[in-house]
Amino acid sequence: MSATDTPRRDILPIPDVTPAGTTTYDAKDPDTHYPPIVPLRPPAGAPNVLVVLLDDVGFGAASAFGGPVATPTCEQLAAGGLKYTRFHTTAVCSPTRASLLTGRNHHSVGMGNITELATSAPGQTSIIPNTCATLPHVLKLNGYSTAQIGKCHEIPVWETSPMGPFRQWPTGDAGFEYFYGFVGGETNQYYPALYEGTTPIEQPRSPEEGYHFTADMTDKAIKWVRQQKSLMPDKPFFMYYAPGATHAPHQVPREWADKYTGKFDQGFEKVREETFARQKALGVIPQDCALTAWNREIPGWDTVSSEMKPVLARQMEVYAGFLEHTDHHIGLLIDALAELDILNDTLVYVILGDNGASAEGSLQGAFNEMASLQGFGGLETPEFLAAHLDKLGGPEAFNHYAVGWAHAMNAPYQWTKQVASHWGGTRNGTVVHWPNGIKAKGEIRTQFHHVMDVAPTVLAAAGLPEPTLVNGVLQKPIEGVSMAYSFDEPDAAERHETQYFEMFGNRGIYHNGWTAVTKHRTPWASYAKKLPAFDDDCWELYDTNTDWSQSKDLAKELPDKLHELQRQWLIEATKYNALPLDDRSVERLTPELAGRPQLVRGNRQLLFGGMGRLTESSILNLHNKSYSITADCVFPQQAEGVIVALGGLVGGWSVYAKKGLLKYCYNFFGMTQSFVESTKALPDGRHQVRVDFAYDGDGPAKGGTITLFLDDEAVGSGRIEQTQPAIFSADETCDIGTEYGSLVTRDYSQREFTGTVNWVELAIGEDAERAKHYIATEDRLRLAIALQ
Repeated sequence: MSATDTPRRDILPIPDVTPAGTTTYDAKDPDTHYPPIVPLRPPAGAPNVLVVLLDDVGFGAASAFGGPVATPTCEQLAAGGLKYTRFHTTAVCSPTRASLLTGRNHHSVGMGNITELATSAPGQTSIIPNTCATLPHVLKLNGYSTAQIGKCHEIPVWETSPMGPFRQWPTGDAGFEYFYGFVGGETNQYYPALYEGTTPIEQPRSPEEGYHFTADMTDKAIKWVRQQKSLMPDKPFFMYYAPGATHAPHQVPREWADKYTGKFDQGFEKVREETFARQKALGVIPQDCALTAWNREIPGWDTVSSEMKPVLARQMEVYAGFLEHTDHHIGLLIDALAELDILNDTLVYVILGDNGASAEGSLQGAFNEMASLQGFGGLETPEFLAAHLDKLGGPEAFNHYAVGWAHAMNAPYQWTKQVASHWGGTRNGTVVHWPNGIKAKGEIRTQFHHVMDVAPTVLAAAGLPEPTLVNGVLQKPIEGVSMAYSFDEPDAAERHETQYFEMFGNRGIYHNGWTAVTKHRTPWASYAKKLPAFDDDCWELYDTNTDWSQSKDLAKELPDKLHELQRQWLIEATKYNALPLDDRSVERLTPELAGRPQLVRGNRQLLFGGMGRLTESSILNLHNKSYSITADCVFPQQAEGVIVALGGLVGGWSVYAKKGLLKYCYNFFGMTQSFVESTKALPDGRHQVRVDFAYDGDGPAKGGTITLFLDDEAVGSGRIEQTQPAIFSADETCDIGTEYGSLVTRDYSQREFTGTVNWVELAIGEDAERAKHYIATEDRLRLAIALQ
């Protein structure tokens, strides 16, 4: 772009224009004149932008909004800016993040649910349409530097392997020039599955050496912004900082949890009441606000046994430490901006949660949330939980707190994460700080807003138009409303007048202060429980102009008003692709039934030495069936290390060598480990080893018999009494020749295999039978390709 150009910014990329004028033959000719090249920049006065999005933080958790957890950084930013007390999300992770990044409703951009539950319905595909360019993409094409640090849960699951495609990754069409973080819904804070750009990398040090992901990602964020301002001081940046905190697993260094020792011994209801009183004192809820009734489906503190009360109290202490630890690291990033003398010219959003507090940890909480999520939480008996109390929050745990704490952290509202009908699932405290753009300091804003309103607000602050064309594609209008009108006008009439909500069939509508809502599914109830027909759901009606917290149901008193809002919900849901409603569970988890692509097809898969960081969706599904695992290796004397492994401390399996013997370990939810060892040493040279699993059948999660083979000779056998039915982990991976992340077992002498793994074949069904014979490598390759 030349110095004389005034770019048209509604068409992106901004078209290149060759300067007009005389073309000379010799550059030394006095008539040779060309304007200097000017780097692309946004309009003068465009601020830096930092969007901080926390995970699973309820409205009543952070001290900035009256909660019991100290969040001094949020309080400091609020004192110099604004608190928004009627700011809303979608009730679940991926949809909120897609709405934030695009400025549109989540169904409008295909993100009707988390990516793992995508279907072929237009509002549920998890594919963000090219007609809905993301905010960072638009900013980058207007001259911003862009970076995403932390969690990314906006990528279709079939595109998350090391081969991509990387279209929807942060550094793809999402518009970020730099990404450091993890892909998926959650990660182990001590052993995260890290990516830099699209390249998988390993953490720089171990938990024993003080590693924690929140600290690591903050270091990366500070390094990036320092470098950006050092090299391009005149170029504003957009940073999306999204910790995994406080999503489960709740993991934090012990000293942070210990700061809260004894502070939750009074129990759920009392903590909730104390929060409610502080919220009124702070003014984040009105004085006439009612505390909604305690949910009768959640056992009260007085019903918790004396044996379990210390366990549940410690769960909350760990969660509180996790949130304060996160606030501390946000503070380090804010301090870095202040040291660079750019904080005042940075529009900062801190959104305290992508949904309400999570009730996915079961009524008693969980030491390993994966067991609870798959219906095996009952195996964690009171005796087990009490015995593991001191490990909560540490590298050996994958813990989540009890539902009662989630309800308390959403005070004063009803319900929790997943429940899009009620404010407990969707209302999140939000702080906005921008001294150079907002005159008001320490004030509260009560206008109704939604997470999709952030994108148009940023564009307005930057002086940028909503684009008409991006990469030649006509864009759908942004559906959010800029919040800028309210920055310095506390009494301004709200402009976001209507908003529908829907998640898992839980649905609601907000229209000019009135809400009609219906809760269809309970988050902590078994997915096997039969759900009512959608038409049989019971609707509630609230006038939030006078009933801030949705505490007084007016449905019976005002049936005509309820019907009017139900009809409005249907209109909005149709308009924004929220239909058809879909409350299926098993079907949505199964790609062929849901209608989404799956990376692996057929009954066998061939992997090669050096491959790794393969998510479970990237490999053959071996759950609830017989299978074989065959590996072609070159063994040294006294071979050691991992040949192939899947999973980690929360569950998985591993084939490995120890002291020259072949071993297999099955880790059942981190609770029991079953081992089978060969009776014969592994000889030097090239050989094939095989693990055959004969499943007992008759339903999911059954056991079976393991047989180990060296070439074609059986060299060991044993029993696995029970197996995990659906998934080992949301973030642990399959690795060949080593094991990344946390370990399936600590029985290894080392992670790295001391020999060479040429290939590994996974096979199920008839192909598992076919695998029970030595097959030359070249024949196996031809067979694998033919069977795809």
